[in-house]
Amino acid sequence: MTRTDLMASTSATRKRTVLISGAGVAGTALAFWLDRHGFAVTVVEKGGTLRSGGYPIDVRGTALEVVRRMGILPRLRDAHIDLRRLTFLDGDGGEVASVSPHAVTGGVAGRDLEVRRGDLTDALHTAVRDDVEFLFDDSIETLDQSGHGADVTFRGGGTRTFDMVVGADGLHSRTRELLFGPEERFHRYLGHCFAVFTMRNTFGLSHETLMWNTPGRAAALYAVGDDDEVHAFLNFAHPEPPFEAFRNPEAQRNLVAAVFADARWEVPGMLAAMRDADDLFFDGVSQIRMPRWSSGRGALVGDAAYAPSFLTGQGTSLALVGAYMLAGSLADRDHAAGFAAYEANTRGFVTENQEQVGAGGATLFPTTARALRQRNDMLRGLSVLPPADGRPAHSALTLPDFLPRA
Repeated sequence: MTRTDLMASTSATRKRTVLISGAGVAGTALAFWLDRHGFAVTVVEKGGTLRSGGYPIDVRGTALEVVRRMGILPRLRDAHIDLRRLTFLDGDGGEVASVSPHAVTGGVAGRDLEVRRGDLTDALHTAVRDDVEFLFDDSIETLDQSGHGADVTFRGGGTRTFDMVVGADGLHSRTRELLFGPEERFHRYLGHCFAVFTMRNTFGLSHETLMWNTPGRAAALYAVGDDDEVHAFLNFAHPEPPFEAFRNPEAQRNLVAAVFADARWEVPGMLAAMRDADDLFFDGVSQIRMPRWSSGRGALVGDAAYAPSFLTGQGTSLALVGAYMLAGSLADRDHAAGFAAYEANTRGFVTENQEQVGAGGATLFPTTARALRQRNDMLRGLSVLPPADGRPAHSALTLPDFLPRA
């Protein structure tokens, strides 16, 4: 009996079981595709519910084809934010240039999507919630691969055995730590930290972003519509990761306030709002770079495996594409061959998109006075979209037809 015949015989008796850690974009998209390929899927999520709202994210290039094949593209089109203007300001708040956002991001007007993160995760969850088991307010405590499966002990109690376990639990993945060891081995800090939170829209902003810069510091106000709130964003260069602040919200607030203490424009008001914000998110700007994405019966997808950082604008798209490629690679293979195919056919796309980080950082966050002058001169001359230089990184992978298209 060939391996294919054996797998067909096995699949006739029972479905292969997969546990996914994380109900974000990568995890829920992977659950969708694994279910379509005949797997029995369980998703465990440490949060009590799906995260609603959230900052805007981009879906571009190859990832657009993924959501089209999922059948959720019309819903996402309806949720498209349609950011119309990106205005850069100098240290005193004077206008440097006002440009089309696509001129900076490399996106394509009328084709690419920008939606609230919560709108995307809700669309993904709605598409799969009736077919997949979700365990909220729980997480993986231990993972043992010594037997013929992956034995998982959950933080909430109980032990179950799965054929495979996939970590889709983000930049600071617990699953990655269990499979590969400490995050420090794979964490590539990019020299910046950021804080993001919401505050009242007292600025009259609508469908636009204001970006204030001085060397090594940036502040942005992002209005996704005509809402009463805006997303506030503070970014700053920091030579070493401030580990003491990552798990201490008060230390985070103090660090950001100290860095921006002498800043002008609307920054003082932003700092005051940050002190009272109940949704502050603070982190370092980082990538995850790994020599391999699987170990035994465990694998990683999305930010857990290859976080590109928001400087590339490709985190969500890599998660969607990676989920599609992983599920399809496993469809007619055992876990070892499937994981190998996933990596072989996806790594080039991931690497090309991670390498976009330099361009994004230079445009948004110049760290020296000279670099800032050069950036501003470039923006003042950006009256039209620059011509595309070859095939853009976000479209550099043509999706295989693992399933008939929807």
